[in-house]
Amino acid sequence: MARLSSERRVPLAQRMRPRHLDAVLGQEHLLGPGRPLAVMVAAGRLRSMILWGPPGTGKTTIAALLAEAAGARFVPVAAVSGSVKELRAALDEAQGLWQAGGQTVLFVDEIHRFNKAQQDVLLPATESGGIVLIGATTENPSFEVVRALLSRAPVHVLHRLEPGHLERLLRQALADPALAGINMDEQACALIAAWADGDARRALGLLEAAVAACEAGLVDEAAVRRAAPAMSLHYDKRGDAFYDLISALHKAVRGSAPDAALYWLARLIGGGAEPLYVARRVVRMASEDVGEADPRALALALDAWEVLERLGSPEGELALAQAVVYMALAPKSNAIDRAWSAALADARNTGSLPVPLHLRNAPTALMKGLGHGRHYRFPHDEPYGYAAGERYFPDGMMPQAYYQPTDRGLEARLKERLAALHALDEQVRVDAVKAGDEGQMDVSNMNKENRHA
Repeated sequence: MARLSSERRVPLAQRMRPRHLDAVLGQEHLLGPGRPLAVMVAAGRLRSMILWGPPGTGKTTIAALLAEAAGARFVPVAAVSGSVKELRAALDEAQGLWQAGGQTVLFVDEIHRFNKAQQDVLLPATESGGIVLIGATTENPSFEVVRALLSRAPVHVLHRLEPGHLERLLRQALADPALAGINMDEQACALIAAWADGDARRALGLLEAAVAACEAGLVDEAAVRRAAPAMSLHYDKRGDAFYDLISALHKAVRGSAPDAALYWLARLIGGGAEPLYVARRVVRMASEDVGEADPRALALALDAWEVLERLGSPEGELALAQAVVYMALAPKSNAIDRAWSAALADARNTGSLPVPLHLRNAPTALMKGLGHGRHYRFPHDEPYGYAAGERYFPDGMMPQAYYQPTDRGLEARLKERLAALHALDEQVRVDAVKAGDEGQMDVSNMNKENRHA
């Protein structure tokens, strides 16, 4: 087994931090010529900002190097352990330096962990220029950072590192004195880069572990697998990455792409997502994107949920995969989703319109005497089992056509049925005109003499 030299006194990831902004990998969209942070450095005027990106993409490094380029004092604060008292002390010290002509970059790591009160403490100094605030977060600032702070500190998004960036970093790391005499083959380098999943810190940690597990000074694929037997799919179960995976699964199902849907399902389950939560989302997809085009999709999604509850994981996951593939290949319709949204909007906007008397329940003699249920037409006693021309909306509200079926799957047949019913309604309207009842075109008043009590 190879041993690291005594020169290793700090983790490799710390020793490999870039010393200059142009050495930062993978963030050329921010640091390249003419890009926002490069322009800021060239102008010699540093502004407050939020750096948002996945772990191990250089947020802390960039903040420190920006402070160095501006000749400012760099004060790091960890939001996970910082208190309001400590924060105020740091701000007071920065204010004194600012009044003396100096500048302080207050770097708040994991700023999303500060509560609203702690974030509000930062506002006055950020507004006055007493500090340059650089916050770092892996969470969506739209949800985790107060709006007043976002207006003073624009968000810059950092990208996850590509495998090529990580492979370059790993080869650079072999020049570290602590790794003298260590070699690494191409297969091992590619495997570490893939398993690091865009995280430079993770890549360098895997390299250190592989060096400790290698033989004869050669880091090969076997050494990497000994050091890290399996890749753990990386995402925060409660963060944006999780919801991005759910979104990708939903869009693959909606887009009739079963193989991609299976991939994103595997990413979710393999990354530790709760299978029953995923099952609930799949049930939603069945109604939202398949709907009446193939009602069996909803039944299959519910069956998969039940199988998961009965068998658990991993046995029940196959039923979930079955449901996802079926839904991806099923004909699609969002007509139910659109109809439901429109009906909800009308229900909210129209208020508590009373139920028409002929539609009301009449379980007592008093209610019958008040006219509840009077003139109600019983569809089973009507021709075609349909009370043509009957009105079911509240009085004073125009009938609405929320449900607009598509020409796909079973919905094509439902569309034909709906058209036939509308034709019967239209015939009632035409007959009323011919009979001279044009003044009673409101269908709630049509054919009262023919209605069943």
